[in-house]
Amino acid sequence: MPDAPPAPNDPQSSPATTTVHADDSYAALHADATTLLTDWRPTSPAAAAARDRTLALLTAGPVAMSRAHRAGHVTASALVLDATGSRVLLCLHRKFHRWVQLGGHCETSDRTLAGAALREATEESGIGGLRIDPVPIDVDLHPVSCQGGSLHYDVRFTVVAPAGAVEHVSDESTALGWFPPERLPEPLADGTLQLVRPALASLRRSPLRLAP
Repeated sequence: MPDAPPAPNDPQSSPATTTVHADDSYAALHADATTLLTDWRPTSPAAAAARDRTLALLTAGPVAMSRAHRAGHVTASALVLDATGSRVLLCLHRKFHRWVQLGGHCETSDRTLAGAALREATEESGIGGLRIDPVPIDVDLHPVSCQGGSLHYDVRFTVVAPAGAVEHVSDESTALGWFPPERLPEPLADGTLQLVRPALASLRRSPLRLAP
């Protein structure tokens, strides 16, 4: 998601800032995130640094998956491609007024980060039958306004829409649009452009790994 006013707390510099107790309802999701990111091979030096900071955040326990954790919390997003990989689906966010990939906060019903990203992509696009590559393509940290100022530790995935998919605008967005990867719209959220190359690479590399 796009940048918002700077957040005062970052666990990288203030590891003991939170007073929120761990919520066991996020335990399965926290375990999945920890294993996924520990085993993940980063797609760039920046993603590697963000991954390491996210793993440091996760030492706070399951509460690090909750938006109530003001020091920062893990989110999940997805760059949605059409069935041919020739178009990218972006939303014009109603609050931030920028074009951005689909995604958002994790919920207690989520059991995996890939599942959280797929749920968010489905809810925000209105498209059924989306498929997700469960291997992340990026990790990005950015300040947001949650809890009066926080950080999103956003784990990003590739999602593929079925042929002939028709999108439907949700309450999260002002508009949805399909764009060629080389001609993305403006104003574009920081961090969205960097998803295109690894998303297309994941689709070319092993499309059969895409799982419902």
